[in-house]
Amino acid sequence: MTGSVFEVLEPSGQDRRERVEQLRQLGFTWANIEDEEYWLDQLVVMSQDTYRELEDASARLWRILDRTVRYVHGNRHLYDLIGIPEILWDMLDICPLPEENLISRYARFDYAVSHYGSIKLYELNADTPTGYVEASIVTPWMCREAGVHSPNVQMKELVAAAWSVEQPDTAACIAYGEHLEDSGTINALVKHSGLHIQCVDCLDLTIDHGIVKDGSGREIKRMFALYPKEWMAVDDGGDALAYAIETGKLALFNTPHSILLQSKGLIAAAWGLYELGLLYNDEEREVIEKYILPTYNKPVFSGSYVSKSMFGREGGSVQMFDNEGELEIKDEDGFDTSELFPSVYQMRANLPEITTVVGERRLLTGMFMINGKPCGLLGRAGGLITGNTSHFIAIGVR
Repeated sequence: MTGSVFEVLEPSGQDRRERVEQLRQLGFTWANIEDEEYWLDQLVVMSQDTYRELEDASARLWRILDRTVRYVHGNRHLYDLIGIPEILWDMLDICPLPEENLISRYARFDYAVSHYGSIKLYELNADTPTGYVEASIVTPWMCREAGVHSPNVQMKELVAAAWSVEQPDTAACIAYGEHLEDSGTINALVKHSGLHIQCVDCLDLTIDHGIVKDGSGREIKRMFALYPKEWMAVDDGGDALAYAIETGKLALFNTPHSILLQSKGLIAAAWGLYELGLLYNDEEREVIEKYILPTYNKPVFSGSYVSKSMFGREGGSVQMFDNEGELEIKDEDGFDTSELFPSVYQMRANLPEITTVVGERRLLTGMFMINGKPCGLLGRAGGLITGNTSHFIAIGVR
């Protein structure tokens, strides 16, 4: 598109099978998922000015949402309003809040960045974001080939800095060794941390009187887990895990309070406080007005809007409504969590269209926040709703 802040480069032209094997050796083993091309051998280049604004907006929004969490913390009425499961309330109140801007040391913002450079926040994945291998390993590799700058090269150092403080002795995910993406994600994080950390399967863990052990009987005291904290309200053993954290027998990373940042209800809380003229200073109010989409607990819009579960992931539960308030499209691929958790309603801002090797797609722009710093771009190419069938497409900076 003429005048766009994005340029989509032509494919490399190299043999895909050879490149997939190169990526596998780098630790990215899911470039193809079954017979589908998840990784697109193509690079999106963002203008430098837009990247600088995105980086600045992310840093400012991060501080604003951190303040919002501290406003919500300890208020059980607000916990309920933003969808925090009641089983977690004691844990959130007992555990001390981390220092400013470090409630989560591993997070990712998702944005709609238009062809004209307008930036609108969709959500913050502050608990268990994936896409780390794609952003920290594959994107710099592709950018080096194309002679394009990648700010993502700093991600490894920031993970090492974060984990040098948190010092996890264990990293866990569900179906470790079988689920390629989650296993590859924690393997890469452990490698980049430079620490000796054991990787385990969450399903092999046992908890007895607050003591957490892995399948070999080894006690776990400090654990990074790609395990969404809201599932503690649903899964067998969730209350036992919460008790382990409450009693200090287990330190969990990201910290328990990352669920407050994770809830899409927190965006609604921030917008509501902005409209009421509470909490924020003039500079923060300008940032909220410019980058946050009006978001509420009820569908109060006269124009088009989106509804989504406060703890939906991979597009699951997302529904889009047109200017007449009629349902236009809904996600059919992801797991719909709207029956388990309340929903939010957000003004609609469509993703920009780009031309890729698999046809016209919509571009979602992610920005990782590691150790409190904006540091890594992640591109997803999909439909109006970015679901779990979307493709990974790398983003660099001109």
